[in-house]
Amino acid sequence: MAARKPQTSAEDRFKSLYAHGFVRVAACAPVVAPADPVTNAERILKFWREADGERAAVLLTPELSLSGYAIDDLLLQEPLLDAVETTIARLKAESANLFPILIVGAPLRLHGALYNCAVVIHRGAILGVVPKSFLPNYREFYEKRYFGVASDTREELITVAGESVDFGADVIFKANDIPDFAFHVEICEDFWSPVPPSTHGAMAGATVLFNLSASNIVIGKAEDRAVLCDSQSRRAVAAYVFAAAGYGESTTDLAWDGQVIAYEMGEKIADGERFSRDPKLVVADIDVQRIAQERRRLSNFRDSAAREKERLVRFGHTTFDLEPPTGPLPLKRKLDQFPFVPDDLTKRDRDCFEAYNIQVQGLAKRVETTGSNRVVLGISGGLDSTHALIVAARAFDMLGLPRKNIVGVTMPGFATTDATKSNAWALMKALGIDAREVSIQPLSQRMLEDLDHPAARGEPVYDVAYENVQAGLRTDYLFRLANKEGGFVVGTGDLSELALGWCTYGVGDHMSHYNVNGGAPKTLIQHLILWVADTNIFDANTSKTLRSVLEGEISPELIPGETQQSTQAVVGPYELQDFNLFWLTRYGLKPSKILFLAWSAWREKYDYATLRKWLEVFLTRFFTSQYKRSAVPNGPKIVSGGALSPRGDWRMPSDVSAATWLAELHANTPEKLD
Repeated sequence: MAARKPQTSAEDRFKSLYAHGFVRVAACAPVVAPADPVTNAERILKFWREADGERAAVLLTPELSLSGYAIDDLLLQEPLLDAVETTIARLKAESANLFPILIVGAPLRLHGALYNCAVVIHRGAILGVVPKSFLPNYREFYEKRYFGVASDTREELITVAGESVDFGADVIFKANDIPDFAFHVEICEDFWSPVPPSTHGAMAGATVLFNLSASNIVIGKAEDRAVLCDSQSRRAVAAYVFAAAGYGESTTDLAWDGQVIAYEMGEKIADGERFSRDPKLVVADIDVQRIAQERRRLSNFRDSAAREKERLVRFGHTTFDLEPPTGPLPLKRKLDQFPFVPDDLTKRDRDCFEAYNIQVQGLAKRVETTGSNRVVLGISGGLDSTHALIVAARAFDMLGLPRKNIVGVTMPGFATTDATKSNAWALMKALGIDAREVSIQPLSQRMLEDLDHPAARGEPVYDVAYENVQAGLRTDYLFRLANKEGGFVVGTGDLSELALGWCTYGVGDHMSHYNVNGGAPKTLIQHLILWVADTNIFDANTSKTLRSVLEGEISPELIPGETQQSTQAVVGPYELQDFNLFWLTRYGLKPSKILFLAWSAWREKYDYATLRKWLEVFLTRFFTSQYKRSAVPNGPKIVSGGALSPRGDWRMPSDVSAATWLAELHANTPEKLD
């Protein structure tokens, strides 16, 4: 009786990238031994075994990796071609004990012609052979001297290593046991063509596109290749993995850099060292589930496939069982802890420039449209109102309007601290706006008395009514002041607060005439304020005050006490909730997968139980707060992660429960994780 495989625990399953829609692939550029298939096979086999240790599903090698590319007329020599087929047979035998699928480059004979091919080998069998579709025959390339192209033959089978297998460029290799994992193979020049074969491969169902290349290097060409990989992964809504020949290829007339790169929907996820004499395996963890989900959203992808249906019906589908590992296999891929804020400093500067100017332009247009030339803002000294004010100041500068037309009002309540009030005044003075102060305490006390609220009698009862009396009076005052001044109220509440419902509905900070911050998540606003300070858009005093604001606690300052009221103690750390917001609304991921991503990105700072708790809070608050988002003021979309306006990215009924999402989280994640 065969021994049973040990059961994998829920904790171990959770830790595996394969359990969350990821597939690990590997690529390499081995040192080439020109016209020496035996040596090349040994070097490929070394990388293959390393990829097996990494539990990669696929290993990609460069074009003609078994023979070498730059060997000219030796490609037509029978001893070489015989040796290539012998080494393929050996690799086929070796594959029986190796997990990854191997994609290897080889020149192969078929009915009087030679073809530049990719051979796909898996678990003791050859899954198929893909010939090159476009042969370069210009400048330094003379491939038509040696090879036929895929369209030259009607043959659908080729005999390799004693096995008759599928032959053709129109084939998708699809895993039976990993949803959404299907791949297409093209070779070098194919993706330089106006319509790469991989474009149709993607529309035929491939989520991962592989390119075996022997592209030689000249100045600037590596960047060109990266642009092509990037753009193809965007247009095809796919991952694109590219491996070019490197050190060891003949340098008689050309040079080689061994560029290995991988992109996923426009994001670079792996990049190898170029010009290496000791090349390393490059590993990329690809989110095939996310790719499939994105395609379901994009009507242009479906429409394009429908228009190409006569071409796509010619595609064959070769299936295989991958049998992925079920034990712990954490992501190697780096995840942005702040998906709304790029880690790359150059990109961060670009994004802040664009985000700030989107807000400025939006407000400037609204001022011009209304013809009022005056705006009113509540200035608390906190992050959101500070940022809204520096947006307004810049907009008025652009329009040539005096900053005195901006009316800023600080409205201290029962828990306003000296620090925030001081920051509010310092900022308003530094910017030279019409600065005012109105205490809401007398009216708040009167309303609490009219409500017969215990706090009106001095009892320490600080409930929602107590907080919203203050929040409502502030907003009510701003609207009436705007009426008096002939202007409109600029909102300050941000995207993160809308997601969590952390705003007072209607007559409260939920409402304004135009909200410049409604599309900006809290984590981005923090960086925008710092960026404005660092780039000296305003004077030194303003920059100094902006940095002071960034040091403060995020608080509504509505409840008095020795310890300042903390928003994040109630709704969770904004850095985590923005992370959850991005992956839920931008890609519609399962809560269990969002938790896996959060654990992968944040486990050095937060333990698993904390991450799970705050995700539960996020889901609960997000669903119960939709009624607030159904009635938000106008304001510009800023981040690709999505806006929450019902007129834009996010449309959802107000009376839907989070039960399905919470059930998925509880069913597919362990309560505890070591």
